[in-house]
Amino acid sequence: MSESTSLLLELTINGQPHAVTVEPRLSLLDLLRDHLHLTGTKKGCAQGACGACTVLVNGERINACLSLAVQMQGREITTIEGLSTGDDQHPLQQAFVACDGFQCGYCTPGQICSALGMVSEWQRQVPSARTADLRASHIAFSRDELRERMSGNLCRCGAYNGIVDAVAQVYEGALGEPAP
Repeated sequence: MSESTSLLLELTINGQPHAVTVEPRLSLLDLLRDHLHLTGTKKGCAQGACGACTVLVNGERINACLSLAVQMQGREITTIEGLSTGDDQHPLQQAFVACDGFQCGYCTPGQICSALGMVSEWQRQVPSARTADLRASHIAFSRDELRERMSGNLCRCGAYNGIVDAVAQVYEGALGEPAP
């Protein structure tokens, strides 16, 4: 990397400020994994199709493999490593274990980050392809709606029922109604 093409990037990752010099074509995924050694975020398809690389940027879920690191200037990124505090796991991490929401675990970090972003979308009443009435002021919390919103995250082991159960268990009542 030559100095003339390098850019100084300042961002916050898991609550910690970082100033790194990056090549303009570096993906956020490669920055996290190869430069900052945050390997919880997984490289799956590198095409945005599997969701293994899902992280939160300013609370919104994105595919880190499709995002350039330089686009993250001044933003706040949360990876799976930023969800637990010491030995205390995030409630969603605990629920994935309790509900068998993983088998090999490869997709689990992306699934969990995606679920957190999905719940934020739901709380803001952002419709999905499953939302029956786009003009409705309230989107019901249902398994069909949950599955649609999580459909961008693939699980090669097929632990989908456990994933849905884990998300429903944690957010039951938080969205204003019982979990499906």
